[in-house]
Amino acid sequence: MKKGWIWCILFATLLAGCNTMAGLGQDIQRGGQKLESSADRHK
Repeated sequence: MKKGWIWCILFATLLAGCNTMAGLGQDIQRGGQKLESSADRHK
């Protein structure tokens, strides 16, 4: 049950931070770029 509340809080924070679907897409894209660069550094 605690995990459900944690996910709800994280999701609400994410939505409050980007305000629009375009902003959400940009946030997800930046996250993917950071993961990709981290993977490249650790090859």
